[in-house]
Amino acid sequence: MASLLAALGIVAACSSGADWMTAPDSGGSATVADESGSAFALPIPTLTDDQRRHFFVGNSFFNDNWVTAPASTEGRDGLGPTFNAQSCSSCHFHDGRGTPPDENPSSLGLLLRLSVTGPNGPEPDPVYGDQLQDRSILGVPAEGSIGITYGEHPVTLPDGSVDVLPLPIYEVMDLAFGELAPGLAVSPRLAPQLAGVGLLEAVPEETIVSMSDLDDEDGDGISGRPNRVTDLRTGEAVLGRFGWKAGVATVEQQVAAAFNGDIGITSSVLPDEHCGDAQPECAAAPNGGTPELDDLKLERISFYTRTLAVPARRDVEDPLIRQGANVFDRIGCTSCHVPTLTTGSSDIDQLADQVIHPYSDLLLHDMGEGLADGRPDGLATGSEWRTPPLWGLGLLETVSGEARYLHDGRARTLHEAIMWHEGEASAARHAYAGLSDDDLAALEAFLASL
Repeated sequence: MASLLAALGIVAACSSGADWMTAPDSGGSATVADESGSAFALPIPTLTDDQRRHFFVGNSFFNDNWVTAPASTEGRDGLGPTFNAQSCSSCHFHDGRGTPPDENPSSLGLLLRLSVTGPNGPEPDPVYGDQLQDRSILGVPAEGSIGITYGEHPVTLPDGSVDVLPLPIYEVMDLAFGELAPGLAVSPRLAPQLAGVGLLEAVPEETIVSMSDLDDEDGDGISGRPNRVTDLRTGEAVLGRFGWKAGVATVEQQVAAAFNGDIGITSSVLPDEHCGDAQPECAAAPNGGTPELDDLKLERISFYTRTLAVPARRDVEDPLIRQGANVFDRIGCTSCHVPTLTTGSSDIDQLADQVIHPYSDLLLHDMGEGLADGRPDGLATGSEWRTPPLWGLGLLETVSGEARYLHDGRARTLHEAIMWHEGEASAARHAYAGLSDDDLAALEAFLASL
């Protein structure tokens, strides 16, 4: 789930009818029946021979480490100078989720977004930029490190008892270039799984916008809305679809942003290194060319990412799982985790006109103060998050070795993930907390089938 119920509410479009409850092919014809650790890393089965070659070329660039420039491997040099990871797969192992955080987070997959309030909205920290770089090449200081301690977040249940959730508290430590800007907003982000993103890109904008309810006209307490972000190719304001706050417009731009922010690799989309004026060693370090990731490699990696298949659901005819699907619908989860969408046209034929079951509306919802990071992103406020797709939810542990949920992995179980939901999700959380043991078991079985 990344975040189960991460925005329960808005119109219940597509939740009526039982087709989605027993549909095994969550990605339409872009579905693979695989339950192994590679379930998120497989190509759409109907790719042509040429497309499969493109897929595996992109896969190689996705998985191979980038190295310090200059190097004999000119096509893969230019790492850093400061960075968070050396390859895409460092954070997305088997195209799955990042490594969960703990009190000693030396693992990959968790990063910190940084911003201060400017006259026209959020701006990067004037010294450290918009993302903390906790690694660096030889001779260049890393910007700092991430510290995590845990407090407690009490939640009162309908029967009056209190559920205490672990509350992560983040600290930026070992700063190399002086203090952070006053009033800095810090947002932790865990790398999500990637299966099915090409299908989500192919859902028509009008479909997504039609599910919004900006003024809560139906009075259900839900007011999902689309994010609008700047297209890095055209400079125009467009619909945001990707990232925890729907802050990125396309898969290509998400790939380019990850290369630039996470690995320190420039592209035609983002051509500038992220060395601030206060980081002379970073600015003086050699690069791997201009840009370091040429357009052909960017296209191949983007194609690879867009054509990752969606794993099929399991045991969909099991009566317990069908009961759980009904519970999921009854308590309001399908209002935002919309079960069924249909893709439109696409330059990749296999992504076009597919009936899919991502369990998301791709809209922003206010999730309350408990999950708020205080950091705007496009139109998203500090307490709004995009509804994360739930397909593949039951295979997270198989693929990544451990399943953690929500934008920073704070939830160790689906129960904790649900109980973190406030704001627009309060009514659904309340309904969940009042379920019978039988319905709880059925809901758990249903979610494990996704």
